[in-house]
Amino acid sequence: MKGNSRIGAENGVGKMESAPSRHADNTAADDPATEGQTPFSRPLFPPQSAVRNRIDRLGELFISAVAFVVIAIIFLIFIYVAREAAPLAWRTIDGISIWSPLQTPYTWQPVGGVPKFNILPLIVGTLKVTLIAMLLATPLALAAALYTAEFAPPSLREWIKPAVEVLAGIPSVVIGFFVLIVLASWLQDAFGFQFRLNALSAGIGLAFAVIPLIYTVSEDALTSVPKLYREASLALGASKPQTAVRVVLPAASPGIFAALVLGFGRAIGETMIVLLASGNASMLSLSPFVPVRTLSATIASELGEVVFGGGHYRVLFLIGVVLFLITSLLNWIGARYNRRLRQRLSGAA
Repeated sequence: MKGNSRIGAENGVGKMESAPSRHADNTAADDPATEGQTPFSRPLFPPQSAVRNRIDRLGELFISAVAFVVIAIIFLIFIYVAREAAPLAWRTIDGISIWSPLQTPYTWQPVGGVPKFNILPLIVGTLKVTLIAMLLATPLALAAALYTAEFAPPSLREWIKPAVEVLAGIPSVVIGFFVLIVLASWLQDAFGFQFRLNALSAGIGLAFAVIPLIYTVSEDALTSVPKLYREASLALGASKPQTAVRVVLPAASPGIFAALVLGFGRAIGETMIVLLASGNASMLSLSPFVPVRTLSATIASELGEVVFGGGHYRVLFLIGVVLFLITSLLNWIGARYNRRLRQRLSGAA
């Protein structure tokens, strides 16, 4: 009897304790706001308010406006440069026409008895200095980026990356002055060059300005490769150097190629370094040991001394159009190749 009464009491307590919960469930079920919802389908957080949506919309409009302003500024700069060079297309000014920069002799000599305005030596000099700079800067920057991303300990990495990026903050005129006073004399004494200032010395100085840009973008691309790629390669028996060269480097190739395109554009438009360290002589030669003159250095050195609206003035703006077209074409080709490379790596058709 006692056992039965105890069981009955326990059952009674259980019923009394379960009654409130049943009542709560019935109350929740009767609530029209939660009708048709289960506890798992109800949102954990309330929907965004109208004020929050309005702030997000204003942020999108602001970002779009800033992007439009930047694109418009670049477009207007090109329109202004093209407008200043356009009169050569329909008339001759001071004996100079639109075809004068392509006529023989292949010499840029705007002063003298018979001025000569052929821009072929300037284009060759620009490409020669740029290629020398890229050949020197690319392996050094990529090797430093690969070491920093894959092999350097974290404590050393915190020192290497800022130290390399500090080089990007050095003014180009300081680098050019260093090459002019120190590096060019050392190269002439060491190798016996006929000309102290030449394309090689300008290319070395230009490499100092390009290395930080290529290094920073490449290191970011290598770091962004998923860690799963490295773990899978190591699990298959590859060593760490093999993983870095055969797995991480190809996976980061789109970012590395973008870094090379940016570096090439930076080098081809540089002014002060080549103006100080190249000898600034328009000699049509493929030798890296003779002085050169680039497109950007020609504009910088002569634009302040020409007659406004004259033929020489118009030709300098025409050189600016040519330089703008070269960099734009380079960026377009790089963007297309980079897109195809990304599609190939992702397995897209």
